[in-house]
Amino acid sequence: MAKKGKEKNTKNKAKHTKLMTRKLNKLRDEKIQHQLRLKELVKKHQEQKENNTTNS
Repeated sequence: MAKKGKEKNTKNKAKHTKLMTRKLNKLRDEKIQHQLRLKELVKKHQEQKENNTTNS
């Protein structure tokens, strides 16, 4: 026989999905920001290296 009443756990599942997508988006954004920061540092280092070789 089928259950009577409201469906079980639909609110919790929706909330969990929402929170997990928020968490995954946050991690993805942090990863992208970290990559950009590293690219900036490498670029700055290369520029300093070029300036040191041209000045010497």
